Amino acid sequence: MAIIITDECINCGACEPECPNTAIYEGGANWKWADGTSLTEVEMEDGTLEDGKKPQTPISDSLFYIVANKCTECTGFHEEPQCAAVCPVDCCVPDPDFVETKEELLAKKAWLHQN
Repeated sequence: MAIIITDECINCGACEPECPNTAIYEGGANWKWADGTSLTEVEMEDGTLEDGKKPQTPISDSLFYIVANKCTECTGFHEEPQCAAVCPVDCCVPDPDFVETKEELLAKKAWLHQN
């Protein structure tokens, strides 16, 4: 399950540097698959290939956000999601729309970091 940042976010930014996958971005900031990963290109659901360095549209314009497809809940890196561990207002919570098993999260980590 990916982590999501709720509306209670105070935009302190404590979570961003803690993410081992660079899945957390400031509101309004474009994100890239290649940021913090080994991905140079990504096969999209329709089979097309996309450059990993191509800027992607921000998920939020006002609050920090987490790219669910890059979030591994820190599985394989830490015992718990580091964003949640450092959040002063407890707004980094499991995203019920992205439920994944530990095995799926480990496979995502291997894919993101090509190991």
